[in-house]
Amino acid sequence: MSRIAKNSIKIDQDTSCKFEGGNFIAKGKLGEMNFLVNPLYTLDIKDNEIFVNPINEKDKLNPNWGTTRSIISNIVTGVSIGFTKTLELNGTGYRASISGTTLKLQLGYSHDIDYVVPKEVKIECPKQNIIKLSSYNKEILGATAAKIRSYRKPEPFKGKGIKYDDEFIFRKEGKKK
Repeated sequence: MSRIAKNSIKIDQDTSCKFEGGNFIAKGKLGEMNFLVNPLYTLDIKDNEIFVNPINEKDKLNPNWGTTRSIISNIVTGVSIGFTKTLELNGTGYRASISGTTLKLQLGYSHDIDYVVPKEVKIECPKQNIIKLSSYNKEILGATAAKIRSYRKPEPFKGKGIKYDDEFIFRKEGKKK
């Protein structure tokens, strides 16, 4: 039985949520999202709280109960507060810049990498070696950050590459003569 799914989801004052015909819709100051809820579960919205309840008692053992609750919680948090990720470029000559909706990366290759950022994600570069991503959709934000990071993953010897700001790169010792 899931411990996470039993908990309620708090709703902010400026966020409106409704559940109609198996579809959950949340509107907030940052945007609007909808989610098709698994037909094994139903949502009860009352007193600025959302409860995810299984229709049958046997579905309390199904791991999708906790997953459904977590997705709905991420949607409510996303439209009210939003999510952010920060990437850091480590290496000589590694820099990032923004032109419109395109992120231009110089990562030591013979060519520059132009990455078109999805419209749900806001991007900014306060310094040449820092990229800040923010969005109301946690899934798209994580996929965008992972795609940017995949262009030059951090290597374990010198630590050069693109890493998350809270990530620790385990360093290896080089060759000995």
